[in-house]
Amino acid sequence: MIRSIALATALLTPAAAFAQDLPTAPYLPLDMATTATQAAVAACSAEGHNVSVAIVARSGETKVLLRADNAGPHTVGSSTGKAFTSASMGRDTAGLAGFIGGNPENGGLRDMDSRLVIQAGGLPIRIGGALVGGIGVGGAPSGAIDETCARAGLDAIGAE
Repeated sequence: MIRSIALATALLTPAAAFAQDLPTAPYLPLDMATTATQAAVAACSAEGHNVSVAIVARSGETKVLLRADNAGPHTVGSSTGKAFTSASMGRDTAGLAGFIGGNPENGGLRDMDSRLVIQAGGLPIRIGGALVGGIGVGGAPSGAIDETCARAGLDAIGAE
């Protein structure tokens, strides 16, 4: 019996030591994502704009999607695509659009992935300097307004 315990301990000790060395990655908790999404919808609603707001995780998977009453059907895809683009590229979609427009040799970025939406209204979500996802807003009369509402969502959770 003692031999069996000693053998099991010897065999499992390296596994336990290895598990302690596993990397950890920051992520955006669901409650924070929900708070940010609600704040962005509220910011646009306060200005009379019916929008959709999406938050995707760093992996690009949709975490939260809210569609305001009377938001256009296109706003769901637009907001999700902007959020995906910001999470994937780690930058705001308005800046990315300008980067591509000012550098025609980078035009291929538009076709890199069918989920990319390169229009203003998407922002990366950084917490403590770590990229944890993206937020996208679609449906306001301009991308600049979409971006302002997205910023309100980030401000609500203290994200960069």
